[in-house]
Amino acid sequence: MFDVLTSYLIQHNSISIPGLGTIYMEKNAASVDARTQQMVPPQYYYRFDKYFDSPDRKFFSYLATQQGVADFEAIRTYNEFAQQLRERIQREDTVNWEGVGQLARDQEGNIVFESLLINPSFVMPVSSRKVIHPDAKHLLLVGDRQRTTTEMNDWLRQGKASSWKSSWWLYALLAAILSIMVLLFHFAYNGWQLDAAGNQQKLQVDK
Repeated sequence: MFDVLTSYLIQHNSISIPGLGTIYMEKNAASVDARTQQMVPPQYYYRFDKYFDSPDRKFFSYLATQQGVADFEAIRTYNEFAQQLRERIQREDTVNWEGVGQLARDQEGNIVFESLLINPSFVMPVSSRKVIHPDAKHLLLVGDRQRTTTEMNDWLRQGKASSWKSSWWLYALLAAILSIMVLLFHFAYNGWQLDAAGNQQKLQVDK
């Protein structure tokens, strides 16, 4: 029976077991491993929901076809299987479902599920390298206009140049303030006479 359930689970991404719950097949998205420079493929795992345990009519039709019996016979057989499975979990504590995971009973008597992580053999990692095209052109939406990346780079360069031209006076003003501060310090140290601005060292001239 587990083989039939596994086949249905893989094809329809879920399987419900009366009195236990529903197992769903979920997927972790592909990712890039920068260390190995590989694109890691998606990985699949199973999630257990104990609050929903009612199989749909589509499953019973599938089971009847696989077993070659009528639908009502498939329903009866599956309900008996589910009851035996619940009793087995209560008796053995852990039941291995090959390729899917483990159904077990915790300390409080609740049935829990531990999933296996699935990595299909036909899905393998591939080499992945980040390629940068500095000269590549593509459109950008700037406000309500579309501009190419080249136009935006030129606009930014022009903006930096115009910014420098428009602020040259600020640098000149800063230099003037520094010069005034140096002069004030000089006069404060040597006095405020006009001759303090010159060299006061006396030279002895031999006659």
